[in-house]
Amino acid sequence: MAILSKLSKRFLSKKSLSFKRFLFNEIDFKAPIIGIKGGRGSGKTTLLHQYAKSTKYKPSKILYISCDHPAMIGEPLYKIADDFSAYGGKLLILDEIHKIKSFASHIKAMYDFTELQVIFSGSSAMKIEHELGDLSRRALVYDMPVLSFREFLAIKNIAHLPSYAFEKIISNHEDIVVDILSKIKPLEWFGDYLESGAYPFFKESLSGYGNRLLEVVNMTIDSDLASLFHIQTDKLDTLKKVLYMLCCTSPYEINKSKLSGETGVAWATLSKYLTYMDKGSLVHLIRGSKGHKTLQTPNKILLDNPNLFSILCAKPDKGAIRESFFVSQLRQKHQLHYHHQGDFLIDEKVIIEVGGQSKDMKQIKDLENAYLAIDNIESGYKNVIPLWLFGFLY
Repeated sequence: MAILSKLSKRFLSKKSLSFKRFLFNEIDFKAPIIGIKGGRGSGKTTLLHQYAKSTKYKPSKILYISCDHPAMIGEPLYKIADDFSAYGGKLLILDEIHKIKSFASHIKAMYDFTELQVIFSGSSAMKIEHELGDLSRRALVYDMPVLSFREFLAIKNIAHLPSYAFEKIISNHEDIVVDILSKIKPLEWFGDYLESGAYPFFKESLSGYGNRLLEVVNMTIDSDLASLFHIQTDKLDTLKKVLYMLCCTSPYEINKSKLSGETGVAWATLSKYLTYMDKGSLVHLIRGSKGHKTLQTPNKILLDNPNLFSILCAKPDKGAIRESFFVSQLRQKHQLHYHHQGDFLIDEKVIIEVGGQSKDMKQIKDLENAYLAIDNIESGYKNVIPLWLFGFLY
């Protein structure tokens, strides 16, 4: 406990960042048990630090534990929490909790037998619903996505602008764009975001951003997914090969036999790997809607966010980058499905076709409630919306 207390005080003594992710204002911090899931590097630890600094508690009443620290090897998590509570502790912060075996039973015991508020973070691949059982009804669990384009502009102190609901963007994009253009020129910064603006750590070192991001990918596969889903070491390279293929290939309807052939893995196994990578915030699996005949098989596979393209292959596909950006910005608050005429069906209502400036309405002209999301345009007209504007959803 002495070592953990020392490490906690060192963590709490750090200066807190003024910029807060959108999620900070959406979390109900009155709840006794709070979980934050997200990909590596998305800002979970920073949010935990900001919350700790914002509470009324003295540092002595707060215990921050990084569960992947060597000091935690073999240590019983509940006993630590119980001892901390017995000495008047109030807030227990558990970072990287997926590193603790059977963590759910420890948290449940904390809920039942202590008066601590517990806030934990972990990999987006954590099986919260399965692991927590009946605790899932008591714990509020939130998902932390990559930075939105709007957040990128804010953290760089370029502009502090409001977010807009998807429905508002669809119905009122021309007026929204005029308001934004009065403050910034979004196309001046959009390329920077697509290349190196999806993870908050770009502020630490832009020159080292690529190496840091590659480390995020490798650690997610080699450490998080391998341990959470018990993937054999010799199979991990298959996951990395899939990422490379997605980087340099245009978005396409999945051909199971082709994908299996190029990776050398049977589809039954490969589909499990894809699901793991989707849960681990490395890819997006886009399936058909309820009435689609291939509901159980993903129709499109996209990299999780556009920044991954620059580190995974030398010649990334532009179409894949555009669609990856679009999905990364909408997935947080909306349902996305594959559509056989447009690219995506949003919330079973709106059809969106994503493309470059040469894209026209031909493919979706006979469809109701259908729109184009077009790259490299500053403003749109009627059913044509600039792609960058979808970066203002959160």
